[in-house]
Amino acid sequence: MTELDALLPALREGNSRAQEQLYQRLSPRMLAVCRRYLRDEIEAEDALVGGFVKVFKYVSQFEGRGSFEGWVRRIMVHESLRLLRKREPLHLSVDDYAGQAAASAPATVESEMAAADLLELLQTLPAGYRTVFTLYAVEGYGHQDIADMLGITEGTSKSQLSKARAMLQNLLARRGQRAPQTAAFAPVPAGKMMLAF
Repeated sequence: MTELDALLPALREGNSRAQEQLYQRLSPRMLAVCRRYLRDEIEAEDALVGGFVKVFKYVSQFEGRGSFEGWVRRIMVHESLRLLRKREPLHLSVDDYAGQAAASAPATVESEMAAADLLELLQTLPAGYRTVFTLYAVEGYGHQDIADMLGITEGTSKSQLSKARAMLQNLLARRGQRAPQTAAFAPVPAGKMMLAF
């Protein structure tokens, strides 16, 4: 049993001390999750607060399948997406940003970037591209799950991911960095992330 799991009985009873402990433990990580989707720090904080309100309200529905932190993370992703839908269009037509999405020359060298640099690059993408890329490459959702969460088709999810990758490759090329051609994000030590395409 993890320390978070030990808080569950008190959380289910609405214990404010347990709620505060959970918030103190998870809020920095969950704020980072919200910031991947929302460009504005205040909006990310709004998603964090709204997400925790839902966690506290629906904690009795956590059935113990998977980790409690993973359950909280999913709520934060959904709350971030809810706020994002209100502020930015998530679906872009095929022609939107077409000039920016042209693929750069194929790269063969992997590129390490600081997590802050990666977040900065992701924030420059249009909302639809950024959201699909983050859900797929960072959160690990499949295209059908992404389509269901965003109310788009699976093909649109794949298209948005492809365009996001192309735009990120172009942005990296402009910075003089090269992106690898695999399709994953892998955490690396010392506060860096490996960006892979």
